[in-house]
Amino acid sequence: MTKKMNVAVIFGGRSGEHEVSLVSADFIIKTLDKKKYNVIRIGITKDGQWIAGENSLDLLKSGDILKALKATLTPDTNIKSLVQICNKNYKELRIMSSNTNSHVNCGLQITDKIDVVFPVLHGTYGEDGTIQGLFELADLPYVGSGVLGSAVAMDKITQKNICMAANLPMADWVWLTKKEWHWLKKNKDVFKKWLNSTEKKLGFPIFVKPSNLGSSVGISKVKNRGEFIKAINLAGRFDRRIVVEKGVEDMMEIEVAVLGNGKPEASIPGQIIPSGEFYDYSAKYVDDRSEKIIPAPLPEKIIRQIQNIAVEAFKLLDCAGMARVDFFVEKKSYKIYLSEINTIPGFTSISMYPKLWQASGVSPQKLLDILIRLALERHGEKKQLITSIQMKDEWYK
Repeated sequence: MTKKMNVAVIFGGRSGEHEVSLVSADFIIKTLDKKKYNVIRIGITKDGQWIAGENSLDLLKSGDILKALKATLTPDTNIKSLVQICNKNYKELRIMSSNTNSHVNCGLQITDKIDVVFPVLHGTYGEDGTIQGLFELADLPYVGSGVLGSAVAMDKITQKNICMAANLPMADWVWLTKKEWHWLKKNKDVFKKWLNSTEKKLGFPIFVKPSNLGSSVGISKVKNRGEFIKAINLAGRFDRRIVVEKGVEDMMEIEVAVLGNGKPEASIPGQIIPSGEFYDYSAKYVDDRSEKIIPAPLPEKIIRQIQNIAVEAFKLLDCAGMARVDFFVEKKSYKIYLSEINTIPGFTSISMYPKLWQASGVSPQKLLDILIRLALERHGEKKQLITSIQMKDEWYK
């Protein structure tokens, strides 16, 4: 009998998308084939505490983490398992690995090493390359993009600059820092000139976004100057850099799911018809009233163009495993605009990423199998790289 693989699913996190992460993780844990995988649940609270155990997801949902087992991962490549924190002051550590058979007084004993990590951490400190850096240090295979791909895809400003340099089609946009915004507001004449020039360049409607968040957190669609100012103030509460983007009018919101490593493939595209002004946080995860049309009602030629752009952007940003690529398409002309790339897309029962692949012939359970295989494949390729050289003279000794 084939030994089950130990999959560590990490969820929660220090992000405005904490709650979304819990819903995504719940779906993934329930969907993973229990005949193939042992699931190790690892939760991260909003203030950054790591907890583990079968009930960790429920405890994060309830907020009752006083009952939780404190545990974390270390960058030590020889451990590849959880390190338990046994008291409130985090002074006593017990390494829990395959070589540890002793009883753990804190209430949980994890004896097997982690084979692969499945991070379900949307947003900051989870989707931006930070936790991927920990996995790299620990030499653990993990689902999704690496440090570079995660970081550049997470930051909308960097992502847009790279895609623009490759001549991918995008709507007009500008950006500014929170500090610059506060300075502008203190200098009325300059402030007015900036507002006038930005409104002239972009026109209304305008979308205002934090540079480093997803799930439409902190995003506003604005139609006049008063709303514009309020929207920048709101975005500045979530990030120190802010994106201001031209709203494409009379358009379709199109999403494509990408899957793979070196030779990624794109799913059939789907159309979102938002329940509100745009596809905001509530429409994505709460009310389930937004209409999803799969496949999107587009000409075959336009579908192929969208899929090609999605794959090109995925490769350009050095993404791996999975990503959802979002587009705007003008209804009359079918002109395509790349909106953004999400390296850890929503993975709930109503999320487009699993739905698009299911419509493309890949069930959610099979999709998770593929993502885990891709994680192991990518890790195996990296292990083949030379990380040390033989010096002729041992000068460093």
